[in-house]
Amino acid sequence: MPTPPVKTPPTAAGLDLQRTRRAVRLGRAGVWACLLAGPAALALALSQPTAAVVTRSAPTSVRPSAAAAPADPSGYVVEFVDAWLKADADTPDSAHAVRAQQLAPDVALPEQADGAKAPQKVIAVRSVHRTGEAWSVTVAAQYADDVRYFAVPVAASRSGDAVTVTGTPALVAAPPMAKTPPSAYTVEVPKGPLSEALGGFLTAYLSSSGAVDRYLAPKTSLTAIVPPAATQVDVQVVSAREEAAAAEQVPADGTRVRVQASALAYTPSGTWPLSYELTLAARGGRWEIAALTSGGGEAK
Repeated sequence: MPTPPVKTPPTAAGLDLQRTRRAVRLGRAGVWACLLAGPAALALALSQPTAAVVTRSAPTSVRPSAAAAPADPSGYVVEFVDAWLKADADTPDSAHAVRAQQLAPDVALPEQADGAKAPQKVIAVRSVHRTGEAWSVTVAAQYADDVRYFAVPVAASRSGDAVTVTGTPALVAAPPMAKTPPSAYTVEVPKGPLSEALGGFLTAYLSSSGAVDRYLAPKTSLTAIVPPAATQVDVQVVSAREEAAAAEQVPADGTRVRVQASALAYTPSGTWPLSYELTLAARGGRWEIAALTSGGGEAK
């Protein structure tokens, strides 16, 4: 006896198609019935609203707006150069030689002279993604009395989990000095209320000798350095962007100025020359710290 076919339950799209066909058949049957009944019945049927047919659109795939940036292989290059500079061609089985050859199987090892000093630290200073998997990474090898720069060609997968040094490192010169843009702080600020406010704040900020909050404008939040770094702080030079900072009297409430202050911090390790960029606001006849913007960030 033949096995009866198994009926598959209709999908949502199939159900919609069945409903649409059924509606079309009923509509045709109604029109023919109205024609047989006469012109008046046909007019009445055409004037009645028909049921809307709902169609379902296919789901749309969402693509990421931009591909993720390739992983920078600088860390592997630092590891390679550190091992390569400590390896010796005469001892290819040493830990440093083995690691260097794992990352660069086709690169020859250096021959170390008697008493050669190894670098104290190797750091990446520049990485350039050339094309596809090709990179060029420059590292600085720091010795006790010198710094050497090496440019290393490397191939890395986009995820960064596969890396190979593709050529022998090149000993290169230190990067050239970039041109310093002119300072935006062109107004010289004499000793007075503003410099005194700066001195009090920096002393409290660096030495924890007083409450920092007393020097802050409302809604400004800064905490002193812990543990204290300095035993004394002397403000040396203050310059500003706005002329109001150089006024002998504190201006009207709400006046804001941006300043740069150079200071000497006396620490247990010695005297440190430091520089800070700050925003000050006038309130109640005194200057208050509204923001600390040193280092490109901003603390408020």
